[in-house]
Amino acid sequence: MKSHVGPSFSNNFNNRAEEAIGTALDLWTAYREGGLGEHPKPFVGWLILVEDAPKSRSAVKTFSPHFPVFEEFKNSSYLERYDLLCQKLMREQLYTAASVIASPQDASKTGDFKSLSEMAGLKTFVTSLAGHIAAEAARLE
Repeated sequence: MKSHVGPSFSNNFNNRAEEAIGTALDLWTAYREGGLGEHPKPFVGWLILVEDAPKSRSAVKTFSPHFPVFEEFKNSSYLERYDLLCQKLMREQLYTAASVIASPQDASKTGDFKSLSEMAGLKTFVTSLAGHIAAEAARLE
C-alpha cells in the first residue's frame, strides 16, 4: 500500500512506479529462487491511494526529444497514469492485482473514493484477493 498526496505529483509518480516495479521483481526473484520457502504462488497486490485534486486530474505535459511518447501518455493526468501503471503491472504479471483509488483530502469524514477503471479498480482488487483466499482455504482443508 502506498499513498500520494500533492503538491509534487511529477517526482513522486516516478518514484512510486520504480518502487512498485522493483519490489515486485525482488519478490518474484526470491520466490523463484526458493527464498520464501516451498509454497504455492502467492497473491501479490499493489494498492495506491492518490489525492483527488486538480493537480492529479490535470493533463501532464510531455516532452521527449529523443523518443516518441506513447499515445496513452499524451494528455493524460497523473491519476490516469497511475491507472495505466496498475494495468501494466498486472499485464506483465508483476502483481496479481493492482489498484489506484482517487480520494479527496476530506474523505476521512465522507469516505468518498473513486476507481478509474474496472481493471484497476478496488472491486477487482478485492475480488481477486478473496478468490485467492478461498482457493488457499480449500487447498488447506
